[in-house]
Amino acid sequence: MSDTAITVENLSKRYLIGHRFARRGARLTLREVVEREARNFTRKLADFARGRQIVQGDEVEEFWALKNISFDVKQGEALGIIGPNGAGKSTLLKILSRITEPTQGRVKIRGRVASLLEVGTGFHSELTGRENIYLNGAILGMTRTEIKRKFDEIVAFAEVEEFLDTPVKRYSSGMYVRLAFAVAAHLEPEILIVDEVLAVGDAAFQKKCLGKMSEVARQSRTVLFVSHNMGAIRTLTQKCILLEHGCIAASGNTENVIAAYLAKTLEVRAEALHTEDLEFFRRSRKDSSEAKIVRVGISGPYRESDLLPTIELGAKFTIEIHLAVYKALHGANVIMIIKTSQGEHVAVLASWDRDFGLSLEPGHHIVKVRINDLPLSPGRYFLDVGVDPTIDESCDVIFDYPLLSVVNDGQVVHWLERPWGVVHCQEVEWNAS
Repeated sequence: MSDTAITVENLSKRYLIGHRFARRGARLTLREVVEREARNFTRKLADFARGRQIVQGDEVEEFWALKNISFDVKQGEALGIIGPNGAGKSTLLKILSRITEPTQGRVKIRGRVASLLEVGTGFHSELTGRENIYLNGAILGMTRTEIKRKFDEIVAFAEVEEFLDTPVKRYSSGMYVRLAFAVAAHLEPEILIVDEVLAVGDAAFQKKCLGKMSEVARQSRTVLFVSHNMGAIRTLTQKCILLEHGCIAASGNTENVIAAYLAKTLEVRAEALHTEDLEFFRRSRKDSSEAKIVRVGISGPYRESDLLPTIELGAKFTIEIHLAVYKALHGANVIMIIKTSQGEHVAVLASWDRDFGLSLEPGHHIVKVRINDLPLSPGRYFLDVGVDPTIDESCDVIFDYPLLSVVNDGQVVHWLERPWGVVHCQEVEWNAS
């Protein structure tokens, strides 16, 4: 009997995208409109007759979300899948979860699959949390007896006991994801597929989810984990694949693949600095309707290099977050996580640490955090930034933004002997203008 849980062979997925064109600076005549609509109708009729996708637009473009993907996952193996937005990660998981069909290639799966691809997938907004546990469990393949047996564990894990008989439409996104993850994680599948659910929820819940997935992996069950959190990928997985433009750009040992990915982000940052484009690093779960991070930078005694601003060992510096605020925020939290190139968190900075959040009126604001006492060893450092209107929700998140490089020009500093780990800076100055 084969010990391979998932086999992917030459997998490709094509989408058809429609474009509507109009002559710039001139209006179409009635005749041109009739001719255009007649061509579109004929094309759609032909596509319908052949059983092909019906696409709106004057011209149709092919877009390959995946191109000739091949890999194997052994039983009991935890595989990480990383890559920039638009690389094809979610498309791959949807095919593995049998949500969509591939255009070419095939997938072999041995074992029961539980998927958690979106927050609250399978939930009915009018039903209560209790009713949705049974509904979602049934959708994921659990029997009623199995759900009853696991019910107390699911509720305890989700921490929604007080709101169990409240319709989930009144839940915050954090409560939603806690309940959704709890149901999927307690299904006891042979294969668990998880797509970036840790982007929602507070730090304690994220740690709890990571511990649960580690427990699943230790039970000789297969885990496929998509995340932009390199620390989580390193903790949970032993092997990893890097997707770029629908193709596998690197695969193998997790450490080596993460190093290749982070090297790529440094190249992209050089271009992002000139265009001030943060989309490569944006991980928003919503449409950023309250606020949006439009620029990230540092100021202080640093020297500019080709890729990263460089500071000397022990130097003070200021992180600047430029925000476009669309709705008034009262008591909002701006949280920053400074981490190493390997994803290890070394500092957590949050405006709520000041005993109150930030109050920002609509308009452009710059949040400055001057760091006076942070023991950074020589190396490259990345930044996660989130703007949280409430404790359970984020309106915009930037992950893995290359922040700065620290060099040692021959100094000897004794605080380098401190134990490694998360440091809450002793001297941090917040300013929002």
